[in-house]
Amino acid sequence: MEAPQLSFEFFPPRDDVQTARFRTARDRLLALHPDYVSVTFGAGGSTRSRTVDTVREIAEASGIPVAPHISCMSEDLDSLRQLLESYDRFGVKRLVVLRGDRPSGRYAGVFEHAADLVADIRQRWGSRFHLEVACYPEHHPESPSPAADLRHFRDKVAAGADGAITQYFFNAECYFRFVDDARALGVDVPIVPGVMPITNYQGLARFSRTCGAEIPQWIDKRLQAWDAEGDRESLIEFGHEVVCNLCRRLLDGGAPGLHFYTLNRAGPSLRLCSDLGLGNR
Repeated sequence: MEAPQLSFEFFPPRDDVQTARFRTARDRLLALHPDYVSVTFGAGGSTRSRTVDTVREIAEASGIPVAPHISCMSEDLDSLRQLLESYDRFGVKRLVVLRGDRPSGRYAGVFEHAADLVADIRQRWGSRFHLEVACYPEHHPESPSPAADLRHFRDKVAAGADGAITQYFFNAECYFRFVDDARALGVDVPIVPGVMPITNYQGLARFSRTCGAEIPQWIDKRLQAWDAEGDRESLIEFGHEVVCNLCRRLLDGGAPGLHFYTLNRAGPSLRLCSDLGLGNR
């Protein structure tokens, strides 16, 4: 039986303290020999140079494949194409192609939709890059309906995407239903669940509101209570149990792998991978 795909997401560090923390997390997680790691790209390309530097550093330090995020929010078409050329020069073979966050609520990108960017990369680069795209089992917050959201996902795959990574979620059934609905529309690429370890209630609640990820009430109430009491140990133990059980259900149900949103911290993802028997393949 083929081992599940394993991947981790990092963000570019902003200062010396974050850089030291990132390198420690990177080295500990890369010791698991993931299939690849991804590096995020900020709203409006705000972390572009740091993304490039982080991608290069990981590639040179480890030999593990690195997949930079490529966003429609790049400042202009020439700079976007120059970015792809630079990635090609230092051996990047995989990209995560996203529309990206609109800076300050306004559109400033070179393409309206991620499908357009996927199509442009395919037209100019052929099969040089393996392209991952995003998808949303619980519905993208800006999409008018789940059906419209599914059609956008189908369009990205039709434009040339090789695979997809989901937004994180805490309800396994929404993933399985989403996969079934996508397959019914003719989408046949691997759909890898994105996994968010639970270690902090306030941050998780804030980000979940922004990205449209639902925290089920039975989880939310417990996390909220432990957060109010300052009982971090109980919150972390409960969060680990919830996410670990979710991952087991996903893998047992046929998910092709797991993509961990690490937030540049190794411990929570390492513990999950250890309990799930992932890594060091």
